[in-house]
Amino acid sequence: MPAPALATLYRTAFVTGASAGLGFAFAEHLLAEGVCVWGTARDPARLGALAARPGFTAVALDLRDGPAAGAALQQAMSAAGGFDLVINNAGFGVFGGTAATDADVWRDQIDAMLQTTLRLAHDALRDMTARGRGVLVNVTSLAVEFPLPGLSGYNVAKAGLAAWSESVAYELAPGGGVAVIDFRPGDYRTDFNRATAHAGAATPALDRVWRRLEANLAAAPAPARAVADLHRALLRPRSGVVRSGDFFQARLAPLLARLAPAGLRRAVQRRYFGLS
Repeated sequence: MPAPALATLYRTAFVTGASAGLGFAFAEHLLAEGVCVWGTARDPARLGALAARPGFTAVALDLRDGPAAGAALQQAMSAAGGFDLVINNAGFGVFGGTAATDADVWRDQIDAMLQTTLRLAHDALRDMTARGRGVLVNVTSLAVEFPLPGLSGYNVAKAGLAAWSESVAYELAPGGGVAVIDFRPGDYRTDFNRATAHAGAATPALDRVWRRLEANLAAAPAPARAVADLHRALLRPRSGVVRSGDFFQARLAPLLARLAPAGLRRAVQRRYFGLS
């Protein structure tokens, strides 16, 4: 039997960071499935490709302004009559040596990507539990399990969001109508690196790390694979972790990491990024 359309399970969806990358791919797929989508961007003009689609509503939202972001979600929830699906996808990278980067730079990143995202997640969860239905998807990263050198603020924000998701999953009764999914993508062929800011002084070691990150992105799968992985998870909505990416990153590496001692895993990571 063919899989049911997502619209049979989700009438409305809210997707942050919908102007590019995985957020755009998720929003486009949900629209094709018949779901009404409210998609966000810092500049709604960047949502032009989606804004012309029936069922799409553009929302201005900047994670750097927590109160305004929370108000934007509340207004959208009121207009939609509540969201059956919320995907917290928006985020950004800041690359540089942690000690050499001004603390305010990565503090601002953590405030935006963790504190504001948690505000949105909390508000969405409160509405879903009040209505007794809904799925909250927090897009974290495989960096939760394999922190990326030079991206300490990003690693912290994603790990914090993953920890929050697991905490909430304990509180939600299985089959109770509300679920939280920690969606952990690996490398995907998007503009993430191009949009990443660089902070602090460059060093030969950081240059090697950056070249590895660029090579990974160039060889990464297209966002369609992440869409397919999330689609499958949404058809059986239950709380948990969903890893997504190529076979090595999403399947083999996590298995090996669970079996290998922490010291060995760290040594392999350092060698992989040219740090030893």
